[in-house]
Amino acid sequence: MTTAATPPAPDAAPSGPTPRWPQTLVGVGVLLVGLALAWGATGISSEAGYGGVGPNFFPWMSAVGLIVCGAWILWEVASGGFRQMGEPSGAAHADVPAFVWVSAGLLLNASVITYIGFILSCTLCYVLAVQGLRRSTGQAAGAPRIWAIDLVTGLLISAPVFWMFTQFLAINLPGLTATGWL
Repeated sequence: MTTAATPPAPDAAPSGPTPRWPQTLVGVGVLLVGLALAWGATGISSEAGYGGVGPNFFPWMSAVGLIVCGAWILWEVASGGFRQMGEPSGAAHADVPAFVWVSAGLLLNASVITYIGFILSCTLCYVLAVQGLRRSTGQAAGAPRIWAIDLVTGLLISAPVFWMFTQFLAINLPGLTATGWL
């Protein structure tokens, strides 16, 4: 008499080893981005600004952080991989409309920043990215009130960032000459 084996529960942890090559690629990618950022930071002036912090401080902080994270990911892979990570469900899919909204915001920011200035182009980037992210989570996004809130929020974020970079760190950012610091 033969008995049929019972299938494992759907939420049970996978019994076999998980492939490590995707995890290795992520670790190497993060490490390479960190090294590239460090190489780029060497070309930024180190003249001290306020409190001895110069314009190259944040790029170096970011580079070191990425290098540490990349090395940590590679160490995790070498010591057994991401052990607590379950198998992908297969149901996850890319959210193409959100990707398009965020990409449009970034590309428009890069293409119009020299014409309309840092504050307005970053506000545009913020508004478009938030619209895409709102739509991807099913939140209300198309109402004029929501657009207005996003616009004001974008201005309230980008104006202090502009001031901090131009006044505190002495980094020149694109601005409109006709409207002053805007």
